[in-house]
Amino acid sequence: MLGSLGKSTGILMGVEVRKPGNIFIGNNVSINRKVLLDGRGGKLLIGNNVDIAQETNIWTLEHDVHDDYHTSKGADVVIEDYVWIASRCTILPGVRIGRGAVVASNSVVTKDIPPMVIVGGIPARIIGERKSKLKYNLTHRPWFQ
Repeated sequence: MLGSLGKSTGILMGVEVRKPGNIFIGNNVSINRKVLLDGRGGKLLIGNNVDIAQETNIWTLEHDVHDDYHTSKGADVVIEDYVWIASRCTILPGVRIGRGAVVASNSVVTKDIPPMVIVGGIPARIIGERKSKLKYNLTHRPWFQ
């Protein structure tokens, strides 16, 4: 069972959840198919009106590449309100994505992202600013409605 699940949140089939008790999801969140939500290494906190597109992986646990014994290390991930994560992104442990930020498709987020910016690339870097006033509430729209 998830740590918490907000109202009007849509989680599509095929989403993989690891250690759900450490995953907290806000209101009006859309999580598309084949997304991986990992709570094994720390808490995964997802705010309100967050849109996570298909095939995105959000990790709270990773291996230490400098450790002789391939030890795992973990850290919380925080995704603030109104974040939009486009398809096939990877979010690594210890990252905070600021309110209203957009992560472009196929990006790898390795460090904190400030609010209201657009990031892209490997590793993700700022490529623009978001100018929206963020007044919307996401609603889950089933396919073929």
